[in-house]
Amino acid sequence: MLTAPLGGPDEAHFDDEPRGVDHRVGDGARLMAFELPDSWVWDFWVVDDGEQYHLFFLYASRALQDPDRRHHRASVGHAVSTDLRSWSRVADALVRSDAPAFDDLAIWTGSVVRHPDGRWLMFYTGASLNADGVNIQSIACASSRDLVTWVKAPAPLLMADPRWYETYSPGGPWFDEAFRDPWVFADPDGNGWHMLITARSAHGPADAPDNTVDRGVLAHAWSADLEHWELREPATAPGSGFGQLEVPHVAEVDGRHVLIFNCLAPEMTPARGATSPGGIWAVPIDSPTGPYDVARAQLLADPRLYVGKLVVDRASGAPIFLAFRNMEDGEFVGALADPQHVQWHGDRLVIRESAAPAVQRPA
Repeated sequence: MLTAPLGGPDEAHFDDEPRGVDHRVGDGARLMAFELPDSWVWDFWVVDDGEQYHLFFLYASRALQDPDRRHHRASVGHAVSTDLRSWSRVADALVRSDAPAFDDLAIWTGSVVRHPDGRWLMFYTGASLNADGVNIQSIACASSRDLVTWVKAPAPLLMADPRWYETYSPGGPWFDEAFRDPWVFADPDGNGWHMLITARSAHGPADAPDNTVDRGVLAHAWSADLEHWELREPATAPGSGFGQLEVPHVAEVDGRHVLIFNCLAPEMTPARGATSPGGIWAVPIDSPTGPYDVARAQLLADPRLYVGKLVVDRASGAPIFLAFRNMEDGEFVGALADPQHVQWHGDRLVIRESAAPAVQRPA
């Protein structure tokens, strides 16, 4: 997640949009599935090894005082659970590299899959500042035999290709070179692997090619072996009102596929922002590989929650919705929220209810 500042406690409320779930119980105390007393926790991804769920999460010290500074200090922490509700922190997974390197500023969001040879591969975002102080992002990979000790590849796998994707230029239209948040999944027909990436189109929509905001797209890459990747044209088109489609992933709910992504009002067009505060978005899709009609996106949760993920509960087979607690009363929270259930209401995915309360074990 990387966003411009929110509007604060006086942000407008849009009555036609769903609200994030308020995690209040009893006398008003708030439950959190995972929080750290000394650090903010935000973007995360989960993998199931068959016995435990592994939560990989971005975190940074609260000693920074200003939560907007956390993005340039992010490391990847690690916690484990048997039920998606009670988490125990274990050794950190990744930290930034020593300069100069493509990931010498921070490590950002990714995903984990298992290679056919048994290795675990973490595809992640490497962030580095260029000579102009602009954040340049690339996609990298680390491998592990046990999900605990990770070895980084020495160079990035993919970077934004200016044929299709916006790259940095002095005085350009965006605040960074957006190319991050890789989500990797197997092709449902056995044809290799796909990667969806947060990116921006090299041009605006067809009817407004000079529009500098409405350029958010999902970059697409394909691989036959998880080792060698071919960057392709965007999987979506610009023009749906989003400046960026953060932390995308595809999942299945009650036999129907859905694309989840995230975008807040400051990164939306005025038209889209006039009707929604932004937050977590859901798009019904026919297949994990698309097509992805982002114009059909509907709000799943408002900015109190961010980076929504659907994770299959091994015990029930049902998808569990996880997100981090973002903005409450104008303040950034930075903790993983309680798990919740989702369901379809027609073609709209909605949060149904809270699952069992969470318990965090001591680190």
